[in-house]
Amino acid sequence: MSANVTVRGSEDVTASEPTALAQDRTVAVVGTGTMGQGIAQVALVAGHPVRLYDSAPGRAREAVDALTARLDRLVEKGRLDASAREAAVGRLHATEELGELADAALVVEAIVEHLPVKQQLFADLEKVVGDDTVLATNTSSLSVTAIAGGLRLPGRFVGLHFFNPAPLLPLVEVVSGFATDADVATRAYETMKGWGKTPVRCADTPGFIVNRVARPFYAEALRVYEEGAADPATIDAALRECGGFRMGPFELTDLIGQDVNEAVTRSVWESFYQDPKFTPSLAQRRLVESGRLGRKTGHGWFSYAEGAERPKPHTAPPAEAPAKIVVRGGLGPAEPLVGLFEQAGIKVRRTRGDGFVELPSGGRLGLADGESSFEYGPEEIIYFDLALDYASASRIVLSARKRVDPETLNEAVGLFQALGKQVSVIGDIPGMIVARTVAMLVDLAADAVDRGVATSEDVDTAMRLGVNYPAGPLEWAEKLGPRRVCDLLRALHERYPTGRYGPSQAIARRCAEADEEDS
Repeated sequence: MSANVTVRGSEDVTASEPTALAQDRTVAVVGTGTMGQGIAQVALVAGHPVRLYDSAPGRAREAVDALTARLDRLVEKGRLDASAREAAVGRLHATEELGELADAALVVEAIVEHLPVKQQLFADLEKVVGDDTVLATNTSSLSVTAIAGGLRLPGRFVGLHFFNPAPLLPLVEVVSGFATDADVATRAYETMKGWGKTPVRCADTPGFIVNRVARPFYAEALRVYEEGAADPATIDAALRECGGFRMGPFELTDLIGQDVNEAVTRSVWESFYQDPKFTPSLAQRRLVESGRLGRKTGHGWFSYAEGAERPKPHTAPPAEAPAKIVVRGGLGPAEPLVGLFEQAGIKVRRTRGDGFVELPSGGRLGLADGESSFEYGPEEIIYFDLALDYASASRIVLSARKRVDPETLNEAVGLFQALGKQVSVIGDIPGMIVARTVAMLVDLAADAVDRGVATSEDVDTAMRLGVNYPAGPLEWAEKLGPRRVCDLLRALHERYPTGRYGPSQAIARRCAEADEEDS
């Protein structure tokens, strides 16, 4: 990956030599909660002397004991040599005064997400440490520029956003504030590489890369739920079993904490001056207000009480598959289905057309395009959702108007069941579930790249490693083609004219460029 990065308020810069922090230099961690301990463990295992500080008396000492116990468990599991454990414990120290951090080469803050508190901490640190000490914040939601705003030397300040748990997750967002010096960002980047992490460079923007680009994964699921098209279990199953995502958005927000996830969404929305693309969900707000915060309270979208059964996704009963179908035109990203139908023993005849499957009843089966079935009046149109890989997908989602002909619906269900898929039939909603989610992820990712937030490679890397996406959004965009993404967003925008789905200039530009190349 190139060391070039565009940072707001600076010219493009290139690091000529790696400047990773020397292993014998001291790393200080301020804040000894879960994240602070995790960051300290990473630095310690990388070979640095580490000092822990916490404003609460005795907390730093407790953190040293907890970290020592963690190292012991690593030895028991064979992941750390006993001699390395002894050496690491010898480099780990608790401190009761900020003044004891004076010789630190790097100070990483992991305290409460409250701007005035962080600003005061760094103002106090600047009176203690040397002018060459790099100061870093692990904030996930506050402006790096704002935290450094009152410092005498804001150029030596950088964001190092680790993901929890820090010892296990490889991604670190290296965030350059408006005043961050280029060599400081490079030193932080190379240091993270030296610690065995996968760093990505990012400009200081609300949500950085991951928390900015990931908003549609939650928001579109909540929209589908709020419109009554599907229940949380079915939406989760669609994104897992069809979209290839590791977890569905409802179970994932239950794990994260509904209050935490909603707060991040609200923070990004407010930071972007209430841009409709980031509008929070009223349904999630009500869940938070009710105290159903997820696993930590025993109930969120789902119940976690002892013996509670998780709701199952809606799955259609067995239906008879049609013996033959007609495929009119190409199916775009769903083209692999044709071969799968043939392998299942279904006779396929191909003709020219606009890209749909014609069923024996005369009904049409089409890939989600942002339109609704009811718009076609008496003509029978059933939509099927986008899949990451139709061959490996274990579930297919269908959408139809309420008065769809039962014969047509049964043919559509049976057709996909013949491929060994479970089938979920949801309400008539534009863009379905996976397709609209992916289109919005692509839109925000492309917009971030065009605005100089990060490179395409770093955006895709961040989304794969930070939130375990099956593919980077821009990688998926290449597979789908910008024209399909743009058309789907425009169709959604026609049906929801709030500005939320209007294609960004980044996507519109890519679409125009692709059209020029094709012509």
